[in-house]
Amino acid sequence: MKMKKLLRFIPFYKVTQSITDLTITGLSMDSRTTGPGDVFVCLRGVDVDGHRFAREAVKKGAVAVIAEETVDVTVPVVLVNDTSRALAMAASAYYGSPSEHLHVIGVTGTNGKTSITYLLEEIFHEHKKRTGIIGTIQVNIAGETFPVKNTTPDALTLQRYFHKMRGAKVEKAIMEVSSHALDQGRVYGCDFDIAVFTNLTQDHLDYHENFDDYLRAKSLLFAQLGNGYNKEREKFAVINIDSPLAKKFIRSTSQGLLTYGIHEQADVKAEEYTMTETGTTFIMTTPIGAVSIESPLMGMFSIYNMLAAASAAILSGVPLETIQRSFQQTSGVKGRFEPVREGQGFGVVIDYAHTPDSLKNVLQTLRDLCKGSITVVVGCGGDRDRSKRPLMAQMSIDYADLAIFTNDNPRSEEPRQIFRDMTTPIKGKYQIIEDRRAAIAYALKQAKSGDIVLIAGKGHETYQEIKGTRYHFDDCEVARAILKEMKEHPP
Repeated sequence: MKMKKLLRFIPFYKVTQSITDLTITGLSMDSRTTGPGDVFVCLRGVDVDGHRFAREAVKKGAVAVIAEETVDVTVPVVLVNDTSRALAMAASAYYGSPSEHLHVIGVTGTNGKTSITYLLEEIFHEHKKRTGIIGTIQVNIAGETFPVKNTTPDALTLQRYFHKMRGAKVEKAIMEVSSHALDQGRVYGCDFDIAVFTNLTQDHLDYHENFDDYLRAKSLLFAQLGNGYNKEREKFAVINIDSPLAKKFIRSTSQGLLTYGIHEQADVKAEEYTMTETGTTFIMTTPIGAVSIESPLMGMFSIYNMLAAASAAILSGVPLETIQRSFQQTSGVKGRFEPVREGQGFGVVIDYAHTPDSLKNVLQTLRDLCKGSITVVVGCGGDRDRSKRPLMAQMSIDYADLAIFTNDNPRSEEPRQIFRDMTTPIKGKYQIIEDRRAAIAYALKQAKSGDIVLIAGKGHETYQEIKGTRYHFDDCEVARAILKEMKEHPP
């Protein structure tokens, strides 16, 4: 690709040397992986400034550099105001604007994103469509999986995935869109067809200045929907009308609107719902008709997730009967209200709940199902929002009969400091068992028939991060092993 063609997609730039005949073979944002013919983009991160590595990238073969300030290199430098935005637009252009050739659904909100994307994937598979999914657990492109580092990848990786999807003849691309990605411009250049809002509660205040800033970042997906991209395809916003912040998201977009909910008047609504320990049933009314839903998924939040997925599917042309079959057959998502059964006489549930609101929702759901006592094993991640720690702890005490606080991913923090943050301002009884396996074992061994043990916070994760090292740890795997030991060696 010619550099001059690439720069057509980057507004307001200044070039230090002629680029008329410059041919590029790739883009890079990491000097360690830069190769001959690449354009190196200097990004400013929290800990690392890419401008410091421009010379190293040139030594590796970079033929041009995109930067926000002058750098001392021998190749042309393209000066821009925002390299993050420039990278996103350049990456989209380099890969041939792949999202414009896909039907892209973006899901954002505090809770429910992963579950909704997987429900949509199952619906589209039932509808015989090839899918690609980008999210917290993994990237899956027409059956080929890739590991993930962030909920939403960096702009270059994201466009590369879209390019792979186009090559794999993917028809429906579904992705989780985080507030970090929106704030940092990682999704500039993405042509979303449908944007879905789930809910908004306190989270990521270690990154955002305050809750209003978090709200602003989330609303960008809807404010940018349809701006400057494919004008031939109609765009839609799908909004949870029951959210207290629904009106703010509705006002942020000028595109088509479809609302869903349970309590307020909605376009897609759940009526006559019942919830049991084996699943949920409800009547789903929609603009194209009504249908009876019976699903093994449990809890009120699962109904909301199904309504959101159904709304996006309806806008994608999926018949109600297909949605109905998919919800009936779904097995859910790993680490999202996942039951663990090894023949024990009490319930064990693994859930990713790592915000005060999500933990409250899960515990309230379990309270409706539980005939005995509820025990929760939970911790708070290190190097993350400290303000939610006492809220998580208080939710555990208020909604469970026994709260056990343990390590989550302490990362670089001392666990004792995390426990102090969790417990200093709260009221009520709790226990602290720092070792997570020991905490899970204690909870399981004290459970009686009819009780439920919730192991919260890590869900699908298969590691614990301590002092910069990731150790293998899977809540479900650990719980199963302990339950088997208990079965083989009863007290």
